[in-house]
Amino acid sequence: MLAVRGMAKSTFYYHNGRKDTDKHQTVRNRIMEVYAASGGTYGYRRITLELKARGLSVNHKTVSRLMTEMGLRAVQKKRRYRSYRGEVGHVAENIINRNFKADRPMMKATTDISQINIGEYKLYLSVLLDMLNGEVISYSMSEHPNMELVMTMLENGLSNRHIPQGMIIHSDQGWQYQHSSYCQFLKSKNITQSMSRKGNCYDNAIMESFFGTMKSELLYPHKFKNKYEFALALENYISYYNNDRIKLRLKTSPVKYRNQFV
Repeated sequence: MLAVRGMAKSTFYYHNGRKDTDKHQTVRNRIMEVYAASGGTYGYRRITLELKARGLSVNHKTVSRLMTEMGLRAVQKKRRYRSYRGEVGHVAENIINRNFKADRPMMKATTDISQINIGEYKLYLSVLLDMLNGEVISYSMSEHPNMELVMTMLENGLSNRHIPQGMIIHSDQGWQYQHSSYCQFLKSKNITQSMSRKGNCYDNAIMESFFGTMKSELLYPHKFKNKYEFALALENYISYYNNDRIKLRLKTSPVKYRNQFV
């Protein structure tokens, strides 16, 4: 064929090599776009899913290899704040017992508090997550890990929302979740309370995972001037987390997954 075309072998292999290089360069460019859009938080699995969602079919091993060559790595997680003070109120049974799977929205939810350090400020973030899809149902933030922080989060998330029969909210044994006002609020909504065993973080692994992800993707990679700047960034991040960020076990974002049940 080369003789018929009058083309030298060296010319053929040169252009063939250029084609392969251009192909991988396109993939590298797309990887960099997705990596940058995620704030440097996506690993090769999520980047592969995002590339496929954008119509670029590429093997996850190829993405992993190219990311290694490009020196791209997802940021790592750090530890969280703990609020256990012993038994100071009502301690509920561990009904969830690490069974985090749910078959409908709002049937199983989980909550916790995490400490956020912004310069000289210590902030406390209270979050309620749906176990079905990991979606943030509601959150509140304060300079003090008090009952107002937790009750504001509950009221914002549940006061004007339909509560399905049999809903369970899981937490650790933090003193806030043993408090009478918290327990009475759940009772008034016919919500069953569940608690992790004492000092066992794996019993509430979904919340551990969310706080670790949020800190590694938002808090640690950025320098915030003050708590107001962080509060605005957090609002934007939670919107992104719920609506756009691909969750690996769902292969889509939490809201898009929930919409399948509508």
